[in-house]
Amino acid sequence: MKIFVMNPPFLAMYSRESRSPGVAKSGTLYYPMWLAYAVGYLEKNGHEVKFIDAPGMKLEKDDALKIAQEFQPDMIVSGSSTPSIYSDCELVAAMKKAIPSAFTIIVGVHVSAVPEQTLTEAPAGIDAVAIHEFDATLVELANRLNNEPVSDELLNSILGIAFRDSTGKIVVNEDRPYISDLDDLPFVSEVYKKHLVDINPYFYGHSRHPLVVFVTGRGCPYHCTYCVIPQTLNGHKYRKRSIENIVEEFKYINEQFPEAKEIMIEDDTLTADPYRAKALAEALIAAKATRIPWAANSRAEIDYETMKVMHKANCRLFCVGFESGDQTILNNIKKNNTIEKAKKFRKDADKAGIMVHGCFMFGNKGETRETLETTLQYAKELKPDTAQFYPIMAYPGTEAYEYFKEQGWVVSENYREWIDSEGLHSSTVSNPDLTYEELVEFCNRCRKEFYLQPSYIFKKAIQSITNWEEGKRNVKAALVLVKYLFRNRK
Repeated sequence: MKIFVMNPPFLAMYSRESRSPGVAKSGTLYYPMWLAYAVGYLEKNGHEVKFIDAPGMKLEKDDALKIAQEFQPDMIVSGSSTPSIYSDCELVAAMKKAIPSAFTIIVGVHVSAVPEQTLTEAPAGIDAVAIHEFDATLVELANRLNNEPVSDELLNSILGIAFRDSTGKIVVNEDRPYISDLDDLPFVSEVYKKHLVDINPYFYGHSRHPLVVFVTGRGCPYHCTYCVIPQTLNGHKYRKRSIENIVEEFKYINEQFPEAKEIMIEDDTLTADPYRAKALAEALIAAKATRIPWAANSRAEIDYETMKVMHKANCRLFCVGFESGDQTILNNIKKNNTIEKAKKFRKDADKAGIMVHGCFMFGNKGETRETLETTLQYAKELKPDTAQFYPIMAYPGTEAYEYFKEQGWVVSENYREWIDSEGLHSSTVSNPDLTYEELVEFCNRCRKEFYLQPSYIFKKAIQSITNWEEGKRNVKAALVLVKYLFRNRK
């Protein structure tokens, strides 16, 4: 089949595949990674795919519609996110109107969480939505549609989708089992090379630029109440690629992306299996595949010896969700870690030579004005290389969302209001004792107090002078961030 896959247009620099979709103050723009994996799997199974990333390519809706009409696909696949869902559905419906013979399906965390709501509220022209991990679902659907006409019987037999049948009834099929052999998926970096061409638009504030992003496994064994991807997309079993397969992708990126300055491993928690993380580092060293520095999402509890080996393999940075400086709140959100472990981790990371990007979240269950202050002081004490401060974003499909909804504290069911006119994050939760506006203002204050510390500015100045690559990263991130530090945002 001819299949058109798109990360659709919405707002400039809108990161739909971020864990909290929106426009980031740091200038961050995520790769459309999950869509790219599905593109590779469709191509591996013999389908012709046209893949566009509208935010990265700076395409508007008219541009995307024109490209689709020129391609004349048999199937249209669109990514989605909660704040952009109405826009996403409207564009897919417009494409269906222009190409009536194409089968349309929307994928992503939002439609996985609320498939019936999506189909109920969507305009005519949305044939189906995919639930949870969608690579194999799209392949089976394409294979079947290539040989059979669309029918209720056909759609009823496809695991992992929801659709509106010929009588108008919304049908939600059984879940599809998760892919167990992740080595069967093509390298996502090969898909980037073929379809995206230019990797310069993609930027993480904590990473050297340009970078390449992929995963070594899917699923997270932890059960943090707020984390949307394990709860709606990939599940809680950590399914892992073989170390040999990962090393080969490192080699591919080293060879095919000479401009890349960093590799980001976007597993929810690479160090959930510290023995494997150490073994991967040793394998990269043995294969001499360490030319490009790399970073990874990490728990704040990995041991020093493992860190030391990872640093030797050119691991440059850990991205860590510290979230709160109050132990009761960490327990409430099922973080399964302690303040003391996190402090030790931070010291060990410094000792091992690995930088840390710290994430701090406000407004979780049990939050008070006192715990807000505790977390701000905690962030200053930890002294991560970079830090982000954000109000709780409780998305449909998560335990946190269900809790806040039961309390009556979800700000709005109108998803357009979950970001502001610029696409910046807004809290989705407003506790009567700790309002939405207070959380936003406190996050503004945290950024100012953290980034304007004289000791921090001095540290970054020395880092920029002594390390050219870090200096370029610091300047790029700072130029974006400074726009938000000295203005009031309601």
